[in-house]
Amino acid sequence: MDRIIAYCGLICNECPAFTATKNNDEEQKIKLAQEWSNPNYKIEPEEINCTGCRTDAEIVFKFCRECEIRLCGMEKAHDNCAYCDEYPCAKLEPVFKHSPKSRETLDQIKERL
Repeated sequence: MDRIIAYCGLICNECPAFTATKNNDEEQKIKLAQEWSNPNYKIEPEEINCTGCRTDAEIVFKFCRECEIRLCGMEKAHDNCAYCDEYPCAKLEPVFKHSPKSRETLDQIKERL
């Protein structure tokens, strides 16, 4: 399977929400909901359904549906943020801090453009 690269550079098909959906793994969804929830942001197992943030389908993980990076990329009709003239922008910094691999992925794409 080709890599599905999210707007922010995460590899969707390496994401536990994506794989739990693909494998219809309810136990994994319960585990992820517990791990990813906090007092300020509750995630239910049934909200962990995703086929990649760049899909047109309604099957997108709760956090990704609300993601300002995804919404911006969709509005600008880019494949991902590497295609944006404003790349890298401040919206990406929290993702890059948590996932340096995302920056590497987008930087590699930007270099090829």
